[in-house]
Amino acid sequence: MQPRTSGRPASRSRLILATRNAGKITELRAILDAAELGVELVGADAYPDVPDVKETGVTFAENALLKAHALAQATGHPAVADDSGLCVDVLGGAPGIFSARWSGTHGDDQANLSLLLAQLADISDDHRAAHFACAAALALPDGTERVVEGRLKGTLRHTPSGTGGFGYDPVLQPLGESRTCAELTPAEKNAISHRGQAFRALVPVVRELMG
Repeated sequence: MQPRTSGRPASRSRLILATRNAGKITELRAILDAAELGVELVGADAYPDVPDVKETGVTFAENALLKAHALAQATGHPAVADDSGLCVDVLGGAPGIFSARWSGTHGDDQANLSLLLAQLADISDDHRAAHFACAAALALPDGTERVVEGRLKGTLRHTPSGTGGFGYDPVLQPLGESRTCAELTPAEKNAISHRGQAFRALVPVVRELMG
């Protein structure tokens, strides 16, 4: 596929985030603006002809890099992509990269959560450690790449609690907290979240490669 620039010359001041999630775009834009990097952030919706990339990697970092490189090559602009999930110690790090389709159906949060809780039904509190992990990758059209990561450690509740967030948020209780991620306010969650940590770690990378 030839680089698509929507009639604009390629510019390293434009950064594309490989998502159509408006909330995720707003989150990263706020972080970049606070750092005064002077970068124009747009989502993948700005390039509707660019197809989605299959996540065939075996790690969060590999999947993030696959998406970032594909978008950078297709648009001629630097691109950021992330991949994240829940890693449970007693399950050897699973569901991991399969978090969104743990039950067999991609994106069925309730089914994924129910299956996970059933698998851990006999596991005591002492062995319910888990963490959310996120890898965020920045790729340039010339193939340059960087990956940063963020983690939110915690323990898993036996039953869901809270109505905020999504995915496994209702069962992960961050270390030092008495509430689950689904019981935190959006601002509280963003301040400690794995994705927030990864996005903030991108700031010096963006400054290095796009400054």
